[in-house]
Amino acid sequence: MIAKTEEDFNGLKEIGKIVAEIRDVLVQKTKPGVTTKELDDIAGEMFEKAGAISAPKGEYDFPGYTCISVNEEVAHGIPGKRVIAEGDIVNIDVSGSKNGYFADTGISFVVGEGAPILSKICKVAKEAFEEGLKKAKPGSKKSGIGKAVIQTARKNGLTAIYNLTGHGIGRSIHEKPDHIYNYFEKWDDELLKEGMVIAFEPFISTQEEEVFQKDDGWTYVTKKSFVAQLEHTLILTKNGPIIITL
Repeated sequence: MIAKTEEDFNGLKEIGKIVAEIRDVLVQKTKPGVTTKELDDIAGEMFEKAGAISAPKGEYDFPGYTCISVNEEVAHGIPGKRVIAEGDIVNIDVSGSKNGYFADTGISFVVGEGAPILSKICKVAKEAFEEGLKKAKPGSKKSGIGKAVIQTARKNGLTAIYNLTGHGIGRSIHEKPDHIYNYFEKWDDELLKEGMVIAFEPFISTQEEEVFQKDDGWTYVTKKSFVAQLEHTLILTKNGPIIITL
């Protein structure tokens, strides 16, 4: 989507604020002993109260209002009976729509005290996001964002997930541009445009560079790695990107 009007900016900011609030409440409620289904139920109540629609449920009939992934799960984890434990790394991913505008956000974090490597990948995911954000300028090559992500990962002795990417967003949950890579692709020379709305989401990995889908048809997992993600929805402007999901 290219945001052009005041109505566009206000509509995007409204749904951005809603999904950010749901994300933050779920992070706050993620304690040892809670199930992922209990967290998702809170999200469902918040979506209804805000007059908004869960994007995964509304667009794809996903079996949950949010995606909640734990430990070996990287993305699209289905909320259920899984009980959160001390030291788990958890990813909360919240996307939704209101009045025809969409926003998407996610964050990985460690519950209580966990292995130092888990805190490290969460920290590096934030750093990679901040470095990529510097490249999110109208007129710049889209590939510069991915280059910043993989350089940040490698500088810290880590890598990125290659087959999970950011994407365009705005009037639907996934739209052009199809991919915001977390690595450098020389041919990916599309120029970013003023008003472009994107979901930028670095995935930082301890070892593996690809995830695979479980038999449930939704959840992406690794075999031997831990992964952390940070995602926000941005509107690109000549004065710098506006993060609507803070």
